[in-house]
Amino acid sequence: MHVNKHLFQSVALLALGLLFSLQALAAVKIEQWQTSSGAEVYFVENRDLPIIDISVSFAAGSARDEAAKAGLAEITNHMMTAGATGMSEEEISRRMADIGAILGNDLDLDRAAFKLRTLSSAAEREQALDIYGKIMQQPDFPEAVLQREKTRIIAGLKESATKPETISSKTFMKALYGNHPYALDAEPETVAAIARADLLRFYQTYYGANNAVIALIGDMSREEASAIAERLTAGLPKSARASALPAVSLPLAANEQRIEHPASQSHIVLGYPGVSRGDADYFPLYVGNYILGGGGFVSRLTEEVREKRGLVYSVYSYFMPMSVPGPFQIGLQTKKEQGEEALKLVRETLAKFIEGGVSEAELKAAKQNIIGGFPLRLDSNSKILDYLAVIGFYKLPLTYIDDFNKEVDKVTAAQIKDAFNRRIKQDNMVTVIVGTAQ
Repeated sequence: MHVNKHLFQSVALLALGLLFSLQALAAVKIEQWQTSSGAEVYFVENRDLPIIDISVSFAAGSARDEAAKAGLAEITNHMMTAGATGMSEEEISRRMADIGAILGNDLDLDRAAFKLRTLSSAAEREQALDIYGKIMQQPDFPEAVLQREKTRIIAGLKESATKPETISSKTFMKALYGNHPYALDAEPETVAAIARADLLRFYQTYYGANNAVIALIGDMSREEASAIAERLTAGLPKSARASALPAVSLPLAANEQRIEHPASQSHIVLGYPGVSRGDADYFPLYVGNYILGGGGFVSRLTEEVREKRGLVYSVYSYFMPMSVPGPFQIGLQTKKEQGEEALKLVRETLAKFIEGGVSEAELKAAKQNIIGGFPLRLDSNSKILDYLAVIGFYKLPLTYIDDFNKEVDKVTAAQIKDAFNRRIKQDNMVTVIVGTAQ
């Protein structure tokens, strides 16, 4: 029987990443330093598995877009993996597959990132790091690939523009954030306006070492991690540190938008600016939201709107902490003829929650569920890597992972009520309803 060695290596790496010793969960020892070029490094040594995981994040998220060329951050991030030092994207993919390495990239409002998983053995690690470094330090931005990607993205945007979930999401963010960069979103015309020179300029501006945070975990020493970090950042652009994002203006009045749509269901989103990373109110709001709508079937919104009345299949709420306050959002889908009743009930449930707070029984159950489930959020190197990247990018305490459950356990019912009353102004919330009853 023929065995595909390269496929086996990649599958093996994925499987290994799901294994993580119980001893490692006891405490995560994070080491932190700066490279000679100014990048921040966060490292956890773990010899349990013969792999290493690396993430390099840059302050190059979609909030760095220009309104006329929204989508530039995303296209730049993607195009960096589409060709470097003369290697085509096919060659990059083949050479990574040859050694079983896994390359990925991510982008959100704040960050653009590149991830690498590779075996820690010398030959495989060397080839993976060589390609990974070239992608970040010497991207080609090939013109032919750019035109192809623009065509693909524009077609995707036109298709998604007809979907109620896309319409509600875009409308909500624009209504909530107004002229703030968090409201920026790619449109066919803004993508069409992007040229290769724009990618080069964006790269030179935001992909410097001063804007980089490197997270590493796995089978390597501190000295090896330091050498890798130096290697990955030495050839990055010599750019200035990205400026802080502007403050978020809080809505001064309610804003409700109703948009007709032929879909059979109403898509409803309502919310308010929430919290930033490291906010003192984060843990009271996090635990409180678990009780309100973040705890799935044990949340109040699910109990009131789904279980008791059967108005929706699912209803949720969450806080998205970012560099500046990200959205607090409640979302639901329901039959058009039930839309008004469901929205009214959601608002009543939220009002009762904000005014009356939570019970001690609810608080105890929420803490038990959050604390009990936390080990599952640390059961692989890749999950810890994500925490390292967040800790580094948002300058959270190095003890953040170890302190998480302690902070959850300290939250009181009074703190939850106080935080929600101060932070969520129900009379000034943004509401978007896509698909309304005739």
